[in-house]
Amino acid sequence: MSEDVILKRWQEKPMLKPRIDKVVVNICTGKSGEPLEKAFKVLKEITNQTPVKRKAKSTIRDFGIRKGEPIACVVTLRKQAALDFLKKVLPVVENKIAKSAFDKNGNFAFGLKEHIEIPGVKYDPDVGIFGMDVCVSMARPGYRVKNRRDRKTHVGSRHMLTPEESILYVKQTLGVEVV
Repeated sequence: MSEDVILKRWQEKPMLKPRIDKVVVNICTGKSGEPLEKAFKVLKEITNQTPVKRKAKSTIRDFGIRKGEPIACVVTLRKQAALDFLKKVLPVVENKIAKSAFDKNGNFAFGLKEHIEIPGVKYDPDVGIFGMDVCVSMARPGYRVKNRRDRKTHVGSRHMLTPEESILYVKQTLGVEVV
């Protein structure tokens, strides 16, 4: 489908226009203790929300990771906070996202090698430098029916979001170039 056809459909049927459902920001240190506390502090500073610590799912002896040991911290952003965070972080990757970063449902993800590249973040030698993963979930209005607890049902195939529609929405809303 061409961009003009998609835009026309969105104007005629507003329930077809996609939106950013949530943005999940993850910093994995691979070990607990001081490095995880520093990552926790960085994530809290960048997102203005309190992160949640995630535990290892299995033991990996080669990396010194034990099952149940906290090794990462995660923040989930929704609505306006998610949009503001993406507008702050996308210039770090030069407003470019690879087409291969989009999955079949229109969700996409990208990574940052250094958190200090984000505008407004200063380098602190005591904290160090952390990389992070940013995962963006896209959805259409009406997707709630598949996740709600009461009267759960499926979303029809004609209402499912495609990568092309997601790419067009991201280009329009965030000014991102998809390469």
